[in-house]
Amino acid sequence: MSGEFVLNAVARGDVGKGASRRLRNDDLVPAIVYGGTKDPSNISVSHRELVKALENEAFFSHLITLKLEGGAEEVILKDLQRHPARPRILHADFQRVSRDRKIHVHIPLHFINQEKCRGVKDQGGMIQHNAVEVHVSCLPQDLPEFIEVDMLSCEVGDSVHLSDLKLPAGVESVELSHGPEHDLPVATVLAPKGGVAEETAS
Repeated sequence: MSGEFVLNAVARGDVGKGASRRLRNDDLVPAIVYGGTKDPSNISVSHRELVKALENEAFFSHLITLKLEGGAEEVILKDLQRHPARPRILHADFQRVSRDRKIHVHIPLHFINQEKCRGVKDQGGMIQHNAVEVHVSCLPQDLPEFIEVDMLSCEVGDSVHLSDLKLPAGVESVELSHGPEHDLPVATVLAPKGGVAEETAS
């Protein structure tokens, strides 16, 4: 994981559509913190600060220090509600985490060597992404920012499955924990239209 994310928050007592509207008018985002041994708490965070943090992909799969009056809590971002037409965050959900308890998080996939992929470069194929993230289980301190999917040696007709991913130590695939029938493809090299192109003779 890279540098720590810190987000300032303020506890809020008023709830409901009217209260949320007033917060948004003040450039604040209504949010909730839940999980752990504490009751859920209604909070607000700066819209500008949250948008800035969201520019970094790692924010979605990283521990966040949520600073509140009287202390701080470690959380992960669980959900965002966005405005359907405007670049506006309407609501955010944060989940408290414990260093000794595993959490379930969706981690983005980074596909590398796609242009150098044998099935693309030599055989004229095209890579189809079947998934853009993977559901994992791990301790908070073991959270990866992303999982790499190396397409270099894939040929036309090949698929990269969940079981082919190289997960960091302490990180497990939630889908694979349910059995081999859940070993789904995350990427496939499709044949070019008209069939597999023959390799150029050397």
